[in-house]
Amino acid sequence: MTSISTIYKLSLVAVTCFIQACSSSCPVLDCWFVQEKAGRGGGLTPPTTQEKSLLYIRTDANSHNAANHQAPSDINPDRIFFITDPAATLCHHSLSPPKGSIKKPQCEISPFLQQPSTLQWVAPLTDSAFSPIYLQADWFSVALQGLNKERVISSIVRAPTGTKESNVILSVTSKTISVQARLGKPALLDCGFWVDPSSPLSGSGFAVEWRYQFRGKGRLVLAYDGKTDRVADAQEEGATLDFESLHKKRNASLILQEAKVQHSGTYICTVYLPYLLAQVVVELEIVEPPSLSIHPSPLPLIVPGQTLTVQCEASGFAPLSLELSWEFTGADGKSRPLETGSITGHRQAWDGTYSQSTRLELDTSKLDLGRGGELTCVAVHPGGTRRASTTVSVIGFSTPSIEDSMAMVGVALVLYGLIKFVSWTFTSSGSGEADKQEKKKD
Repeated sequence: MTSISTIYKLSLVAVTCFIQACSSSCPVLDCWFVQEKAGRGGGLTPPTTQEKSLLYIRTDANSHNAANHQAPSDINPDRIFFITDPAATLCHHSLSPPKGSIKKPQCEISPFLQQPSTLQWVAPLTDSAFSPIYLQADWFSVALQGLNKERVISSIVRAPTGTKESNVILSVTSKTISVQARLGKPALLDCGFWVDPSSPLSGSGFAVEWRYQFRGKGRLVLAYDGKTDRVADAQEEGATLDFESLHKKRNASLILQEAKVQHSGTYICTVYLPYLLAQVVVELEIVEPPSLSIHPSPLPLIVPGQTLTVQCEASGFAPLSLELSWEFTGADGKSRPLETGSITGHRQAWDGTYSQSTRLELDTSKLDLGRGGELTCVAVHPGGTRRASTTVSVIGFSTPSIEDSMAMVGVALVLYGLIKFVSWTFTSSGSGEADKQEKKKD
C-alpha cells in the first residue's frame, strides 16, 4: 500500500508539473513601450520615448491574475501588460529564446488609435458611420519579430479602461520575413491573420491590402474587400490571392505567378477590421544566377610566345553582386588561379537582368601552360557558383611527354617505311627498263 500511495503521489506531482509547464509555455516578453512625446517637435517625425516593458502572455484569461505578479524594480508597473491570446499567436517558439541566450526577439508596444479608413476597399466596413461602445477602451499595437527572423507578428490588443488585463483582437503574421525567388517562377509571400470570434468587430467583415515599396517609391499591388467580395481595379497583373483559403483559413498570402526582377523590394500586408488595422512587412529578392559563355570557342591552337585574348560573358543574372575569376587546370590535373583580367561594367537587359564580362590575356611567354589543359571561367553569385570551361592546346612545347615521344617515334617509323617503299618501287621499275634496253641492243 505504501508503494502504491507513493506512485500515486508521484503521478499527481508529474501531472501538476505537466499542467504548469503547459500553462507557462507562453513567453514573458521583454518589450519597449514606445509613444510620441506630449510636446511635438517641429520636424516631420514626432519625437518618441522608449520605456522598458513586460508582456505576460497567456491563452486563458483565468490562468493567472495580474495581482499575483510583482513588478521588477526597473520597470514602471504601468508598463506591465497581461495579454490573453486564445490563438496562441504570441506563444510561438521563436519568441522564447533559449535559457541564457543573449539574443532576444524584437518587441515594441505602443498606444493604438482606432479610426475608420477612407480607402475605397476598407470604407464599406464602417458604413454604419458610428463608433460602437466597444471601442471605448485602451488599445495597443504590438509588433514582434522572432529569433532568426523566423516570424513577424503584429497584434492589436484591447484593455478595458483602467485595467491591466488585455485581449488580442487581431493578429497578422508572416512566416516569410525574407523570401528569395527564381526568375520566371511563382513567388509566395506569406501572410495570415486571426480575429477574436468573441469581438463585435469579427462579424463586420475584413479587407486585405498588399503594397510594394522600393527606394522610397510605392504602389498598390492588390486590395480586396472581404465584406463585398470585390478586388480593387488597381490590381497588378500576375498578382492574386487564394480567395477560398482567405475566407476559410484567413490565409492572405500574396501569389506572384511569374517573378520578375522588378518585383524585388518590400511588401506590406495590411489586414483591416472596422476601425482597426495590423500589418507585417516581407522582403522579396529575385535571385537568378548567371549563364556563362567563353569566346572564342573552341580556342585556337597556341604556339609558345603567342598571346591569346579570351572573354567570358556572364548574362541574365540578378541581383548585381557578382565575382568573376579565371582558373587553369593543367594536364597533371592541378588547378591554379590566374589573373582576374579586365572586367566591364554592368549592362541591363530588357527584362531587368544584368550582364558583365571579363577579358583575359593569355601570354604564353609569361605564363607556363605546359602542354595545355582546361581554362575555366568562375562566376560567384548569391544564386550559386557557375563555371564554364574550354580546352587549351599548346603546340611546339620543348619538353614532350613520354606518350607524345612514343607517338612521334611511331610517326617517324611510318614515314621511314613509306620512304623505303617508294624508293624500292622506283628502284625496281628502273632496273626493269634497263634490262629491256639491253635486250633490244642484242
